[in-house]
Amino acid sequence: MNIFDVNWIAVVVAALAGFVVGGIWYGPIMGRKWMGAVGLTEEQLKQGNMAALYGGAFAFSLLASWTLAHTFATYALDLSFGVKILTAFGVALGFIVPAIGTNYLFSRKSATLFFIDAAYWLLFYIAMGAVHAWFGQG
Repeated sequence: MNIFDVNWIAVVVAALAGFVVGGIWYGPIMGRKWMGAVGLTEEQLKQGNMAALYGGAFAFSLLASWTLAHTFATYALDLSFGVKILTAFGVALGFIVPAIGTNYLFSRKSATLFFIDAAYWLLFYIAMGAVHAWFGQG
């Protein structure tokens, strides 16, 4: 299979879904708690290069979404809607959460920050998995 032979509309929509999850999670749901856990104020956050931050984050979302799409198109062709969502969740739980957990242990970041970020990645992959599963039906 050609590695670029995926549903590109699903890739973009799933990346957008993950991005929206991040906006909600790090905004009204956990924004203040996250800022406290990383030690930043709203003023400090506003000083960043927003185009670079959001553009880079969306580029990473696209990469994650494409990888998930490629995985489904290559290795998981006949999975049901629910199993695709569980597979995406499993990717986050089995790969992403341990990776950030290890980094946070060695960089001595708080357990609070770990749980905020780990929950985000689980939700991010559930959202992407749902989009890819939905586009895969039909």
